[in-house]
Amino acid sequence: MSKAAASESASLRDLPKLDALLGSQAFAPLIEAAGRHLVTEETRAALDVLRTDLREGGHVFQSELTEPALARLVEKRIATLLDPIQCRVLNATGVILHTSLGRAPLAPEAVKAAMREAVEYSCLELDRSSGKRSDRDKLVNDLLARVTGAEAATVVNNNAAATMLILNTLAEGKEVPCSRAHMVEIGGSYRMPDVMRKSGCRLVEIGATNKTKAADYENAITEETAMLLKVHTSNYAIVGFTHEAALEELVEIGKRRNVPVVYDLGAGSLIDLKQYGITREPSVPDLVKTGADLVCFSGDKLFGGPQAGLIVGRKDLVAAVKKNAMFRMMRCDKVTLALLEHTLKLYLDADSVVENVPTLRAIARDAEEVKRKAKGIAGKLKKHGVEATTADSTSQIGGGSTPGEELPTTVVVISKLGGSPDAAAKRLRMGTPSVFCRIENDALVFDPRTLLPGQDTELVAAIAAARKA
Repeated sequence: MSKAAASESASLRDLPKLDALLGSQAFAPLIEAAGRHLVTEETRAALDVLRTDLREGGHVFQSELTEPALARLVEKRIATLLDPIQCRVLNATGVILHTSLGRAPLAPEAVKAAMREAVEYSCLELDRSSGKRSDRDKLVNDLLARVTGAEAATVVNNNAAATMLILNTLAEGKEVPCSRAHMVEIGGSYRMPDVMRKSGCRLVEIGATNKTKAADYENAITEETAMLLKVHTSNYAIVGFTHEAALEELVEIGKRRNVPVVYDLGAGSLIDLKQYGITREPSVPDLVKTGADLVCFSGDKLFGGPQAGLIVGRKDLVAAVKKNAMFRMMRCDKVTLALLEHTLKLYLDADSVVENVPTLRAIARDAEEVKRKAKGIAGKLKKHGVEATTADSTSQIGGGSTPGEELPTTVVVISKLGGSPDAAAKRLRMGTPSVFCRIENDALVFDPRTLLPGQDTELVAAIAAARKA
């Protein structure tokens, strides 16, 4: 086709036939790589778009309708279709449990073990000894009870479900006193008063926003009281003239008045984080020791596992929760249970769990180690012609956990990477792997604390590539 002809506007009659394109030499490699069915569908869709454009008076040139040009168009459509939406990310934001980036990265050892079971048949609900059907909870309940010190345990698909299930099981049609300070919203329109109404119980608000005393709980107890609810304010903090009744006080009241005490912990760490500077986050084993009747918490936050709602506490109450008709709607699948099982097994070795669970490792990283990593990254970037400096900063736990508490860190700062900071950040996000950082004072900021082992080299390469883009 001559240059003049290629630049001429096309008409509907110039559109090639589908069968002719599929049988052409230009389409052969594409069919070999992607399969005839997918290529057929995408070619038909591409021709439909071109046909619509021509009918509506759009400009389509003859050069766009050649077999090689259409093969490239279809190849691009297929690449876009197959490009992963939930792609791999280097998290350099400094937010350890980044809700938008999948929260807790899973322990590689747990993933490997779980995937071996996921790709084959597994004993999900079968007792190997008897050969009879059994409870899928058996995969994790004993382990969960052991590492928390609870009498019994069970698992549902997230902590919101755990809270709803507990309320519905223990308090449907009954009263539940709860502090006004605990009327939390955790995002996505999840508000505790709404959850309590949906569960079928009657909320009894007690105390004031900034002060709720143990006496407020006791004075609210009537013959209609089903349980006392305490909610950990994991995503906000009230400071100043405040008071919050201690869990131990509620447990004493509950035992004396024969009313169960439930603690909705939210994030749920299994180890004491005070040694790492996190002072407001109680550990699940410590809460169980107080005598709380039930404690529920998330699997994909400070526990460092998959999304799940973990319920631990009194054996009779856990059994009642499992008998609830809604329990089956909220149960976990075999992959989640396998990931939970093998993550829990990491907690059996107290000496190595912090190193083996990525979330805990990020929290526990020594500030000097992070500083050395930041300086190393900055030095490597300079070799690629990228001007980078380091600066003192702070990291956050994130995921609605430990509000107001931060970890000391050292960040890599890049003031110029071509174009505006927003444009450079977008190039980094759209790269492979995708890189997420912060923008502060018109500069790109990268926190090594949230990089996983070996990712510093990848980060340097990704930044260097974004500079050239």
